[in-house]
Amino acid sequence: MKTELTRNFSEVTEFILLGFRTLPELQILLFLVFLLIYILILMGNISMIIVIKVDSRLQTPMYFFLRNLSCLDLCYSTVIAPKTLANFMSNERKITYNCCAAQFFFFALFVTAECFLLAVMAFDRFSAICSPLLYPIHMSQKVCVRLVTGSYICGSINAIVQTGFTFSLRFCEENRLDHFFCDVPALIEISCADTFVNEIVLFVFSAFIVLSTTVAILISYAYILSTVLKIPSTQGRNKTFSTCGSHIAVVSLFYGTVFFMYAQPGAMSSPQKNKIISVFYTLVTPMLNPLIYSLRNKDVKAAVKKMCEKL
Repeated sequence: MKTELTRNFSEVTEFILLGFRTLPELQILLFLVFLLIYILILMGNISMIIVIKVDSRLQTPMYFFLRNLSCLDLCYSTVIAPKTLANFMSNERKITYNCCAAQFFFFALFVTAECFLLAVMAFDRFSAICSPLLYPIHMSQKVCVRLVTGSYICGSINAIVQTGFTFSLRFCEENRLDHFFCDVPALIEISCADTFVNEIVLFVFSAFIVLSTTVAILISYAYILSTVLKIPSTQGRNKTFSTCGSHIAVVSLFYGTVFFMYAQPGAMSSPQKNKIISVFYTLVTPMLNPLIYSLRNKDVKAAVKKMCEKL
C-alpha cells in the first residue's frame, strides 16, 4: 500500500507513455507491425459492417449483434492504435491529462460493452437452438435493440466509475506511464496517494463483469449442448455446433486476455506482461474477430462473394 506524500507536490498536467522500450531500429519494426494490424482491423470490421448491412439474408438478430460487435472492435482499437502509432515515431510520447482520461473512459466503455454483448450473443444462440419456435418473440427487433443498448449502458457505468476513481488520485512529479496507453494499472502504479481503494474497485468491478458474463455464457452453452446432443442425426448436430463455433472462439480469446489483465489479484505486478496481454485484447482480438466469423460462417462467405461479384 502506498502512503500519501507531503502536500508540497506539483500536479501533473500530462503523462509520458513509455510504451515498448526497445532499440530505435525495433521501434520502426513495431510501428510497421502495429500499422499492419490496425489496417487489417479497419478493413475487416468495416467490411463486416457493410456486408451485414447490405445483404438481405443477414438481417437476423445474430448478424445484428455481430455488426455491433464489429463496431465495438473498431471503436476501442481506434481509441488506442492511432496514438500508439504516433508515439512509435515520436521522442516525446506525451499525452495531456484530459486526453489520457478521455482515452481511458472510452476504452473502458467499449471493452465493457463488448463483454456484455458477447453474453447477449450467447443468449441469442441459446434462444435460437433451444427455443426455435419462440425465437422470433424472444429476439424481436425491439428486444435486440434493448439488449445492445443495455450493453452500452453497462459499459458507460463501469467507465464512469473507473475513470472517476482513477483520475481522482493524486499524481505528483512522476508522470511516466509504463504502458502504451492510459490504463488503470499503470496509472495506479505512479500515483503518490493511497491506492488501496482503487485497486479494490478495479478488482471487484472487473471480476463482477467478467464472471457474471462468463456465467451467462456458460449456462447458455450448457443448455445448447444438452439440446444438440438430443439431435439424432450427426449432420444436424454438426450444423448446429458450427453456428456456435465462431462465438466460442471469440469469447475464449477475448475473455482469456481480459481476465488475466484485470480480474485477478496482483494485476499491477508485471508491467511488461500487462503490455503484451494488452496488445492481444486491444489489437489482435479486433483483427481476428472478422476473420473468425467470415471463415467459419457460410452465410458471411456467400455474402462477401456476392458483393465481390457485383464489384
